[in-house]
Amino acid sequence: MSGRIAKALYPGTFDPVTLGHLDLIRRGLHLFGSLCVAVAENASKTPLFSVEERVDMLRRETADLGEVEVTSFGGLVVDFCRRQQIPVILRGVRTVADFEYEYQMALTNRALEDQVETVFVMPNEKYSYLSSRLIKEVYRGGGDLHRFLTPAVHQQLIQRLTQTSFPSQS
Repeated sequence: MSGRIAKALYPGTFDPVTLGHLDLIRRGLHLFGSLCVAVAENASKTPLFSVEERVDMLRRETADLGEVEVTSFGGLVVDFCRRQQIPVILRGVRTVADFEYEYQMALTNRALEDQVETVFVMPNEKYSYLSSRLIKEVYRGGGDLHRFLTPAVHQQLIQRLTQTSFPSQS
């Protein structure tokens, strides 16, 4: 393969989509002609939001970004890439621990499908610590979530967390 890659895949759980995710989507668009953002149907996790809700959130939050397609997938990322003919997986790396995990995953994916490459991108420094898991912990501690989420996602998350057995300590 030569020349500029036209499309990359950014897979994840996105439960919920954070400003860090949106930063990586923008970075991906800068590097590639278009981006497929794919919500994983991960049976090993218990998300707050359904796959459909996460896809809807991402579609709403990326509507003004141009060449972003949002979908969902089950199974292996490389199988999805093969079916969609997407040659690159985009992954964000915030910490050394992230890198170790993502490196293992990239090598495993390469072993399964040598035509798919993984590209690691560092987030903006102001999002380098941010994760969906951390968002939930901040909520539990009674912290302010506004600086981590768009207003619409913030509202949707607060509604969901107050409806579930996920109480804030504030």
